[in-house]
Amino acid sequence: MRHQVFGKKLSRDTKARKALLANMAASLVTHGQLTTTLAKAKFAMPYVEKLVTLAKKNKLNSNRWLASTLPQDAFVKLVQQLGPGFKDRHGGYTRIVKLSTRRGDSAQMARLEFLEWERKSPNQKKATVQKKGAAKAGVKVAKTKNKN
Repeated sequence: MRHQVFGKKLSRDTKARKALLANMAASLVTHGQLTTTLAKAKFAMPYVEKLVTLAKKNKLNSNRWLASTLPQDAFVKLVQQLGPGFKDRHGGYTRIVKLSTRRGDSAQMARLEFLEWERKSPNQKKATVQKKGAAKAGVKVAKTKNKN
């Protein structure tokens, strides 16, 4: 019986499990999606959700904890893009999409990915301010495509 036994072990010791979790979270934050087995995706999903929640807070202590946990590129993307992008959402930042089985061992594969978030860069804010000012002055502004 598994009474009061929390979490999965994934046939690894504690240090290997923590390293796997940290590497999967960093890859997911960096690339936006991660293809892995279904068990590993279910294992990593709550951890990544907690990271995004901490990034949304944008407090000094939470940022220091995130910086010590993640590589620098993943930390910067999480704090500057993902955290503010999910500010209006109360949880449920990721989803698991089941894929076909792996050919070698018939393991059930899945893709862990972020839901869409609001992507606003500082350049877009400046462009909209310039367009509004140009409209008041009576100047026509050509529309440009955003490459996001």
